[in-house]
Amino acid sequence: MPNMSLKKNPMPEQEPQIRNKNFEEVALGYTEEQAIDEAKRCLNCKNKPCTGGCPVHIHIPAFIQKVAEGEFEEAYSIITEASSLPAVCGRVCPQESQCEQKCVRGIKGEPVAIGRLERYVADRHNAVERKKTEPPKNNGHKVAVIGSGPSGLACAGDLAKRGYSVTIFEALHLAGGVLVYGIPEFRLPKSIVASEIEGLKALGVKIETNTVIGKTISIDELQNDYGYEAVFIGSGAGLPKFMNIPGENLKGVYSANEFLTRINLMKAYKDDSTTPIQRAQRVAVVGGGNVAMDAARCAKRFGAEVYVVYRRSMDELPARREEVEHAKEEGIIFKTLTNPVAIIGDEKRNACGMTCVEMELGEPDATGRRRPVEKANSEFTLDVDCVIMALGTSPNPLIKATTEGLQTQKWGGIVADENGKTSREGIFAGGDAVTGAATVILAMGAGKTAAAAIDDYIKNKK
Repeated sequence: MPNMSLKKNPMPEQEPQIRNKNFEEVALGYTEEQAIDEAKRCLNCKNKPCTGGCPVHIHIPAFIQKVAEGEFEEAYSIITEASSLPAVCGRVCPQESQCEQKCVRGIKGEPVAIGRLERYVADRHNAVERKKTEPPKNNGHKVAVIGSGPSGLACAGDLAKRGYSVTIFEALHLAGGVLVYGIPEFRLPKSIVASEIEGLKALGVKIETNTVIGKTISIDELQNDYGYEAVFIGSGAGLPKFMNIPGENLKGVYSANEFLTRINLMKAYKDDSTTPIQRAQRVAVVGGGNVAMDAARCAKRFGAEVYVVYRRSMDELPARREEVEHAKEEGIIFKTLTNPVAIIGDEKRNACGMTCVEMELGEPDATGRRRPVEKANSEFTLDVDCVIMALGTSPNPLIKATTEGLQTQKWGGIVADENGKTSREGIFAGGDAVTGAATVILAMGAGKTAAAAIDDYIKNKK
């Protein structure tokens, strides 16, 4: 019988004042009963608008119907026809602005909790020990993938399913890209990422870590000396941006990338960690995106009083609403319409404060958002001993500098067409390396699109 409730089944969660002191996952996941009940809210629409809102085009009503029937493995099979990382996407994708935004149930109530159902199906599958996956028959062709983040993993998975011999080259010592160094454990447990990557290895994907393309080996060498017929660049956007204000070189000032990498990849939150990180008393996180929320919530878990400093209002915050609400619940203080102009240091060159000015919103800028304008005589000092800059990132210039003829944009992104084809023969690119920092699922979509284009390129190459 259909469930016509206007509300989603709520997600069970740790209590805010408990979770803000640990790094365990905040969202606890649906029970079987909750998953089936939520799935019965789906109307199985004829036109399937939710599928059109999914960057990787999962057949959403079909998998949800299987959940409603209690056929969870069939649901998993439907999801993995399109997605290589369902347990990841069920946790970190912005469903509210993609598939769920298109859901018909959202017209007169809340949409179906598509992401929560995807997570449930993937977790249930991964919890059961299964027979070893046999790789597809090899088609005799080799493809190199640079970067083991979402776009690289999606591209590699799709090519492996087509029979290609795929090797991923990863600069860090652990595969996963932003999934392991950027997203905190309490949002995305690293065991989940490891499990998804093991699934790709079972398809025959090889992963070479500690390999910096442009230093350890060049793209030209991959093509000319190692016999890779195509190369996909999915190296992400890991170069942090700063404000270029006085004091940014003081001790206690981090980029969000460094701060989160120390915590997520190097496990600085563990008592036996050998990675140093400042245990600050008062932290300012500058920025308003998801990375800023992640950094602020991590700092809170170290016991600090944490401010999110953002130059526009709460209405303009680009972070997911869920992440903002979680941050508020955990005690993060939002200092909106505030802009830093300098970081203050003590005699030992430690950060000990931040000079800020108050802002007000003026006319819309080129993005359509109202432009922040400084208020006259509004300067004040925020008493902090640590500052984290979460202002966005750009692609590392190393690949561009070492790959002749690879066209890039002024800000550093690789120029690629809608299929991921670049200005160099046999080289494709996608994800943040092309667009700049975006979402996991958009990067995966780009990787899947490029995989299809690579397959077509190799099949038709003379």
